Amino acid sequence: MSETKHATKPFDIEGMPPGIPYIVGNEAAERFSFYGMKAILTVFMTQYLLGADGEVEAMSDPQARFWVHTFVVAAYFFPLAGALISDWLFGKYKTILLLSIVYCLGHFCLAMDETRWGLGIGLALISIGTGAIKPCVSAHVGDQFGTRNKHLLPKIFGWFYVAINLGAFLSTLLTPILLNKTRFYEVFGEGLRDVAWLTPGPSLAFGVPGILMAIATVVFWMGRNTFVHVPARGKELFKDCFTGEGKLAILRLLPIYAFVAMFWCLFDQTASAWVLQAKNMDLEVNLFGKVIEVLPSQLQATNPFFILMFVPLFAYVIYPALDKSFGLTPLRKIAIGMFLAVVAFSVSGWIETQISAGETPSIGWQVLAYAILTAAEVMVSITCLEFSYTQSPNSMKSVIMSLYLLSVAAGNEFTAIVNLLIEKSDGTSRLPGADYYWFFTGCMFVAAVGFLYVVKTYQGKTYIQDEDAPTAHAVEMEADAEGTEH
Repeated sequence: MSETKHATKPFDIEGMPPGIPYIVGNEAAERFSFYGMKAILTVFMTQYLLGADGEVEAMSDPQARFWVHTFVVAAYFFPLAGALISDWLFGKYKTILLLSIVYCLGHFCLAMDETRWGLGIGLALISIGTGAIKPCVSAHVGDQFGTRNKHLLPKIFGWFYVAINLGAFLSTLLTPILLNKTRFYEVFGEGLRDVAWLTPGPSLAFGVPGILMAIATVVFWMGRNTFVHVPARGKELFKDCFTGEGKLAILRLLPIYAFVAMFWCLFDQTASAWVLQAKNMDLEVNLFGKVIEVLPSQLQATNPFFILMFVPLFAYVIYPALDKSFGLTPLRKIAIGMFLAVVAFSVSGWIETQISAGETPSIGWQVLAYAILTAAEVMVSITCLEFSYTQSPNSMKSVIMSLYLLSVAAGNEFTAIVNLLIEKSDGTSRLPGADYYWFFTGCMFVAAVGFLYVVKTYQGKTYIQDEDAPTAHAVEMEADAEGTEH
């Protein structure tokens, strides 16, 4: 069945669109695959990576940080290509389905080849696949909603984020165990040593996320007849991007994305710098009377765990309370989140100070930093996701989403460049110990202060798919003005 035979406009209903369960199910499985693979990248690069001779040829810590963040840059740069392919040629559904296959091939390469060649090809294919479908999936969610049920958009983007983090939580706990032989048999039993095809290590740890990506692709395909398929725009897309409302929307949003890039610069170091920091901390945890030792890479599961708690807490308790106090607009949420990121990285700076002094801090301190950073993520990331969709003209939703995702790429590129520049020829760092963390804390503080000007001056328009004309309104007025959430 061709895409043109499907509904091309949102259904005239007040409730949840029928295609949403398939999109959310797909997203949970896809995020399991991505975050499971990403969780073990730093450990794989620094402990398991093989040379051409089959012997371990690991990277140094700065090299691993550089390549992890370079991969994230690529994963968040390709959204622009995916958005153009989607809105120009194929539409969102076909683009997501076709590039999900590329995504699966990337996981296959990682699972089959543990050398730098396998790592490079695998990460390249995954960055193309995951990157190109990102803006399409987010915009595809919004496309399912019309005028009568647009009030559900904030909640569905929140629960969409819950699906992402449910998959991330489970995979971040599991894949480090699949990589570590000792922990694998402790958890799953010594009897599995006799099962030849179930051998812990990189092949299994990268292979399981690949299987979940294949499941995600099948789930998405199953929902094809329930989705609203907004047609591609063809050559008109480029006219929309460079003239009229499209050009104005881009110019209004770019300053926001420039400042938000610094948030992602800090946030994505949970997969690199914070993993390496955790190696020097007390990793023992008393869980229901039993002392267990957590793997450094497993601490990343703290973030999606907090997300699952914080999304409903913020939506139903914190946001209503703050809104009553001073009028909580989307950009004010983002600003608060950016200052919370400053606090979170200050905690990690304090942790590193203690480590440099010869202490062994409890991982409870890093859990605290994760809690604060996750609260910041809820206020910055979820808000930007919904805000980007509603502030983009109907004909270029995926393009605007891709520009937002470029802020993630920009932040990680900054981190990668810093890590490249600070490594001396003798392997030491120009930002040793806690200086590394305080440097990024200072950068985040400067960005948060600068963003306050955007909060004060931004004005925009809201666009919903089945509305013929945008609703013009001032999104942000003076700091003492009454705000409107979109």
